[in-house]
Amino acid sequence: MDLFNVRLGKKLKVPTPQEALPGREQAMNVSGVHDVLKNSYLPPFPDGLKVIYLGMGCFWGAERKFWNLKGVHTTAVGYGGGSTKNPLYDEVCTGQTGHTELVLVVYDSQIISLKKILKTFWESHDPTQGMRQGNDVGTQYRSFIGYTEHSQLGFIEDSKEAYQAQLNSSGYGEITTEVSDNPDFYYAETYHQQYLNKNPNGYCGLGGTGVTCP
Repeated sequence: MDLFNVRLGKKLKVPTPQEALPGREQAMNVSGVHDVLKNSYLPPFPDGLKVIYLGMGCFWGAERKFWNLKGVHTTAVGYGGGSTKNPLYDEVCTGQTGHTELVLVVYDSQIISLKKILKTFWESHDPTQGMRQGNDVGTQYRSFIGYTEHSQLGFIEDSKEAYQAQLNSSGYGEITTEVSDNPDFYYAETYHQQYLNKNPNGYCGLGGTGVTCP
């Protein structure tokens, strides 16, 4: 097997905690102020707001999807679902942290429902692709939902089942989205935060299936 395929193989398999890079104890130093919404994306968040973590490929375009929804208080991008503490972007790109690229979504459930957020999530990417999203290949691009309250899980499971039925009717395969309870979330570097607001012509590989989530 050539070196390219060896490296690709590593990027397509989530490493065990023993295999993962060790990382560091020091958390990422980020600005904390959302460039668009002007609210802090660092906790603590105002009382009554809900939090969910969503991975749907490259987090630049994914974050923009959610900061544009009315009722979303703030968003941020980061890494989660793996083992490495406080990873750097370059480390995540090796596939040796186990993390996927995530968007932190803090929302007011009195204004926007979790159903609406999940509908946006499912329709904005292809959740059947495993360790990739379009041309972006590797564990860091896998589909992921991290919930923070048990009450969110029923909505997640119901929406997944409903969307799977729609995908089946359209010839798509099984949803590969990973669902996790309270995943560790590590903020990405400041230049990644609200990237497409700072760089309007920047790369966005986000693309859905065209299948509607009921």
